Amino acid sequence: MFERFTKGARAVVTGAVTVAEREGAPVVTEEHLLLALLDAEGTKAAFALRALGATDRRASLEEALAAARRRGGLSKADTDALAGLGIDVTEIVARVEEAHGPGALADDREDRTRRSGRRPFTREAKGVLEQSLRVCLGRREKTIGDEHLLLALTARPGVVAETLADHGVTYAAVEGTLGRSQSRNQTPGRGRSEGQG
Repeated sequence: MFERFTKGARAVVTGAVTVAEREGAPVVTEEHLLLALLDAEGTKAAFALRALGATDRRASLEEALAAARRRGGLSKADTDALAGLGIDVTEIVARVEEAHGPGALADDREDRTRRSGRRPFTREAKGVLEQSLRVCLGRREKTIGDEHLLLALTARPGVVAETLADHGVTYAAVEGTLGRSQSRNQTPGRGRSEGQG
């Protein structure tokens, strides 16, 4: 599948590995893919994220993701559901951190032995890569660009999609932004402009 990735999409995947290494994370997660997308420049996903204001709110996105990590990866929907059952996740996190230290529920910081020496992708991160292929095929496009990775992140349930949605970056918003960008790049009588795919 990786051979179908554009240069920009490959840069995001390798960028996610770099982000994971920089953070000392033993695995590459969906969050790392998002952070690599936010680092991208001059690509379709970078345009969409900028147009939707996500790049200007990067610090807020990172804070929301860190808060979810601190809750052991629980989304707001998860914590709301547990609250409906009388379980206060904030109180549980506070007690665990009191006993074991800050970030005790964020298990992604623990180093694990890897035979290959490479950081493996989590099941969820691999799911984003697979979803990007489905998005690409659904849009009847031949190559997987970084915009497909962004759309895949917004389409998969979980903390990253929830955080993006809270910041105005939904599947529909990204698709609408990409559609506006594409229509500006087309001229009457000519198909897609070079580089569209």
